[in-house]
Amino acid sequence: MGQAGMAEAAVRYLRSARTPAPQPVEALPRPELRCVGADERAPLDPADFRRVLGNFATGVAVITAPPTTTADSPAGFACQSFTSLSLDPPLVAFMVGRTSTTWPRIARAGVFCVNVLAAHQAELCSAFAVSGADKFAGVAYDAAPVSGSPRLSGAVAWIDCAIHAVHTGGDHLIVVGRVDALGTAADDPDPEGPLLFHRGRFARLSD
Repeated sequence: MGQAGMAEAAVRYLRSARTPAPQPVEALPRPELRCVGADERAPLDPADFRRVLGNFATGVAVITAPPTTTADSPAGFACQSFTSLSLDPPLVAFMVGRTSTTWPRIARAGVFCVNVLAAHQAELCSAFAVSGADKFAGVAYDAAPVSGSPRLSGAVAWIDCAIHAVHTGGDHLIVVGRVDALGTAADDPDPEGPLLFHRGRFARLSD
């Protein structure tokens, strides 16, 4: 057998031994999410749930959005359930309760800014955690460059976003934002870094 014949035989062998193409993997069925009925026992004590998960320290942010009409005011609420989600494309996410009265205003705006609070801004966080008050009274801010959402003065970082998707998550909504611009404070507003929340209390970083 010449070289050409040997090459042809080798090709036939490789073709016959080729690993079959992988079969597509079917996605698992989505779990059913529903509220616990009034006549049912909750699977976990809500107090225990809060107590145990409170051991996970988080940063604290204020989510803001611009007014949607000339007669409206900016919207904002304190949030500790903020996280980065994707690098390519750049996505972030936060969770908000379905009963939130601020979320519908952010949804109508279609954009938002995440303001990562500094350690000295605990009082500001508390002001944005209440309902029904003028949360922006006496608060210094300017407009985020793309969305125009309030960018709070003194925050250690800001992330300017457009709403990318909204998913259900039990009694909360999972809001995914596409990042259009972001930055940090020009000068460190607080040498102790960002504001933290741990076991139901504000905390600071310590070396």
